[in-house]
Amino acid sequence: MRGAAAYGRVGVESHVLSASPHKLIALLFEGAQKQIKAAQLHLENGNISEKGKAIGKALDIVNQGLLAALDKEKGGDIALQLEQLYHYVSDLLLRANLHNNAQFLEEAARLLNDIGSAWQEIGSEVDGA
Repeated sequence: MRGAAAYGRVGVESHVLSASPHKLIALLFEGAQKQIKAAQLHLENGNISEKGKAIGKALDIVNQGLLAALDKEKGGDIALQLEQLYHYVSDLLLRANLHNNAQFLEEAARLLNDIGSAWQEIGSEVDGA
């Protein structure tokens, strides 16, 4: 079992190392959404400890990944708007964790899905150009 986990980590690492900057951001969106879905399942099943861990991972991805990747100088107003959205998503995740509230998780997931979908569209246009 450890071998399979190690193999999986190597696969993820090589995928990340070979990814374009655009793809790296897409992977961050996917990772955050995956953790929010895990938190939703843990909340539904009453596994509060695991819910908290999943939300913590989602928060790390949003704050240390998506927020940290913003280039406010080059991104201008769009980067500032994304910064506000990411702070709002972080707030939703914190409130979901504190109050065990599925609606906050759903709203955070919806926002990240919307932004992530727009990011994918940009990538399709860039890759197709």
